[in-house]
Formats: sequence, structure tokens, C-alpha cells
Amino acid sequence: MKNQLDIVIAAMCQGRVPYDEAVREFKRTFITTVLREQRGNQVKTARELHMHRNTLSRTIADLELDLNALGFTTLRRPPRSERNIR
Repeated sequence: MKNQLDIVIAAMCQGRVPYDEAVREFKRTFITTVLREQRGNQVKTARELHMHRNTLSRTIADLELDLNALGFTTLRRPPRSERNIR
């Protein structure tokens, strides 16, 4: 795996990719891959990445990842005012 990473880094250096752009793209790819493995579950993804769920959510927002475009719907519980309370 290290050899493959070295090849990618060498190609990025030859292509004059700025450091911050390279780090951003790495984060985007890494998080997207784990999100796919966890079928969009951010809690499980955060655990897998050894980060807090809020940090993952903030990073997803910073990277402007569109979870719906990735095929993950953001299912949330409706607010209490819209729930059928028995």
C-alpha cells in the first residue's frame, strides 16, 4: 500500500498539485470510501475513522460533500409537532 501511495504522491508533485488541495482530496476520498462501506451511516463511519461524530459532520460540511448525490439519503426523525403521538 505504501508503494501505491508513493506513486500517487509523486504524480501529484509532478502535476504541481498544491498541498492543501492534495490533503482535501485525500480526506474527501477517504471519508467517501468509508461512508460507502457503512452505507451512509455517519455514526459507524466516525467510529471506523476513530473520530467524533460531530467532527465527521463538520468535515463533511467543510469538504462540501453532498451525501444525497453519493446515494445516501439523510433520514431524520420528524419533529415532535409532526409525529403521531399516542
